[in-house]
Amino acid sequence: MEKTRITATFERLASTNKKAFIPYIMAGDISLEKTEELVLFLERNGADIVELGVPFSDPLADGPTIQRAAERALINHVTLSKVIQTVSSLRTKTQIPIVLMTYFNPIYKLGIDTFINNATEAGVDGIIIPDLPPDEEFDFIRTCAGKRLDTIFLLAPTSTNNRIELVAKASRGFIYYVSITGITGSKIAVDNEMRAMIQRIQKISAKPVAVGFGVKEPQEAREVASIADGVIIGSSIVKAIREDEGRLQPYIMSLREAI
Repeated sequence: MEKTRITATFERLASTNKKAFIPYIMAGDISLEKTEELVLFLERNGADIVELGVPFSDPLADGPTIQRAAERALINHVTLSKVIQTVSSLRTKTQIPIVLMTYFNPIYKLGIDTFINNATEAGVDGIIIPDLPPDEEFDFIRTCAGKRLDTIFLLAPTSTNNRIELVAKASRGFIYYVSITGITGSKIAVDNEMRAMIQRIQKISAKPVAVGFGVKEPQEAREVASIADGVIIGSSIVKAIREDEGRLQPYIMSLREAI
């Protein structure tokens, strides 16, 4: 089977001993037209994969910054279908891998088969669904794999070896390691415990491991990149877009350089 864009990206980076920079933005915060501009901007400034948040009214895993961004996007009447249409529009301009971060409810409301078909036709490369356990919805995971839509599952500092094996089996593209037992935007600590946990995951699975939740500063990104295959940065980028866009480019460049 032909490699997905996400797998090809990680393999290309690994061949030159580089790590993936994966910025997160909330689709439709400001506008969907602005979202398209931001994806292209992130690519120009060194992003390897872009994670697009789909706004949802009950985002359990998200901290205040991303929750507020979701609320603004919902006020703009942004839906999962509109985000998929935005990806389709982006595909006329870029081939950067795009991952949707959504909760299962919007997928269920749209219709599981409809979502998978529409997402793959639009050019979505992967999906992260924080409230979908890897030991449920086997048909969903299998159908995504058949359509070359990577399902990316989460591991946490509390994950057992059995859980790691389960997530590794269900994940395609990469494994998302949640660096803290909390919500997005919390403070990260790159310590021996994190190093040991990532090493445990890497012993069990050969799939790339990307670390998210809590990475804000270039030094933190550098430390995470030294032990993982990719670094996911969301809340601080979402905040900069909203509050100080003039700072955005130097900030993104500093993260790219650090990673």
